[in-house]
Amino acid sequence: MPTVTTRPRVKVCCIASRAEAQLAVAHGASAIGLVSAMPSGPGVIDEAHIAHIAREVPPGVASFLLTSLHEPSAIIAQQRRCRANTIQLVDHLPSAVHAALREALPGIAIVQVVHVADEQSALYASDIAPFVDAILLDSGNLTLAIKELGGTGRTHDWQISRRIRETVGVPVYLAGGLRPDNVHQALETVQPFGLDVCSGVRTHGALDGQKLAAFMSAVGNWTVGATGA
Repeated sequence: MPTVTTRPRVKVCCIASRAEAQLAVAHGASAIGLVSAMPSGPGVIDEAHIAHIAREVPPGVASFLLTSLHEPSAIIAQQRRCRANTIQLVDHLPSAVHAALREALPGIAIVQVVHVADEQSALYASDIAPFVDAILLDSGNLTLAIKELGGTGRTHDWQISRRIRETVGVPVYLAGGLRPDNVHQALETVQPFGLDVCSGVRTHGALDGQKLAAFMSAVGNWTVGATGA
């Protein structure tokens, strides 16, 4: 069967300024991630700043609001303040939350993060997939006293991620410790719809154009067989 070129979507996360958003888009990002208040991790900016950046994201590029809130009413109010077109729920939440968001925010995409630790992660992904637009597989730790809900810079077991990708019926993004030097292996192993990168394209916390260009080049050079993702 002939090989086809399939370029995964790339979301550049932890965007901290208009300049970083413009740099990400200029290098071909399909989405940017804007991090609201979190119990831990990098990239947090205030909601006024998020709204300012989201307002200037060009058509065709998704703006993800990363939220650690749990209550539907609080998440709905936050999205209306920030005006991002996608909500990324970084903690594991029940399907009733997704249903409430769907009803209140028509047209706003819902992405549920699944922190890949063991087979229970795969079960949660399968259970929640019917209620969301996409799943994002990350490397957080929900068992700590202060939860890690992303931005760890660590990879996880990509074999579990592959099994999740093969079994859920929605697009899957892969996150966690991705860099220019390992993204090809990640793509070969998981074959995700999209990638989410933060620390792997930053230097001293700032988005690094050279690292981002190298990451995008590695992604663009990857091919998958027609029977792949």
